[in-house]
Amino acid sequence: MRLGINLGYFGAGNDADNLAVAQEADRLDYAVCWAAEAYGSDAATVLSWVAAQTTRIDVGSAIFQIPARTPTMTAMTAATLDVLSNGRFRLGLGVSGPQVSEGWYGVKFDKPLARTREYVEVIRKAMRRERVDHQGANWTLPLPGGPGKPLKLTVHPVREHIPLYIAAVGPKNLELSGEIADGWLGVFYAPEHAEESLKHIRAGREKAGASMADFDVVPTVPLVVGDDPRQAADQVRGYAALYVGGMGSRDQNFYNRLAVRMGYEAEAKEIQDKFLAKDYAGAGAAVPYDFIDKTCLLGGKERIAERMQAYADTGVTTLTIAPNGNTLDERIAALRLAAEALELSGTGS
Repeated sequence: MRLGINLGYFGAGNDADNLAVAQEADRLDYAVCWAAEAYGSDAATVLSWVAAQTTRIDVGSAIFQIPARTPTMTAMTAATLDVLSNGRFRLGLGVSGPQVSEGWYGVKFDKPLARTREYVEVIRKAMRRERVDHQGANWTLPLPGGPGKPLKLTVHPVREHIPLYIAAVGPKNLELSGEIADGWLGVFYAPEHAEESLKHIRAGREKAGASMADFDVVPTVPLVVGDDPRQAADQVRGYAALYVGGMGSRDQNFYNRLAVRMGYEAEAKEIQDKFLAKDYAGAGAAVPYDFIDKTCLLGGKERIAERMQAYADTGVTTLTIAPNGNTLDERIAALRLAAEALELSGTGS
């Protein structure tokens, strides 16, 4: 198991600190640095900025939103980033959610599985530098009856195959990820409940005639260092409440459904009810400590090392951490402690 770092979103005044965190992760031999996008900073620009100021660490999109770009535009961006980073780019994709897809991009949030499959198919074709001739339910290239003709990507990526990841939560999307991707970007991953997700990934690998041996399991896990794990948990209550309670609508919240599948049905409902009523403090307080403890790394180095062992035992190959801290020094210290904990756990590769 190797470590990754997730920088999250940019543009909130912490950009210089985020770069310093990425550079320290590079120095500590972290495997990959991920950047996110929603409806603020875009990940592609951030990744080019980080790649230009690091030397070894991979840079990855977690995620590029599928409704934000045509598949050929994503192929162009991936190829360009791979060239500029000298072969250090990883392409993470996701369908986003109905509020962002329809509210920000004006793209109907329907048939996300079929859309993802077709999107990846076009990207793969373009990245192989084939002439893109595609007739699908969502994209037709070239358009019929006009001057367009099948075109070929002019950029030569450093690698013939750029690793492709899918962010998935639901069972069917997990299976699709196992079938068509090189890795899975997970969230709220608890070793105690991992099999519920991994069985669907394995089913997808079997459908594709592949194994888990060459598949990257990559959960993002908040990390809070402190002597008291319960106090540390309080630092991420707002994050958990936002996702379980406020991401998407009452009827379409993938993270709420995940919490239900993990056995927190009553708690998930309470969190959502309070969050949607704008009782954000109450929603955070309603998140069970047990849920936070299972899906985060909390405490001192020894306790974090034990949890890292649990993650590795379930088949995690890249453990991406999101270090909590109010200052750059605190985030850097957490980054270093995680590297030490990985070594202590004996699970590093």
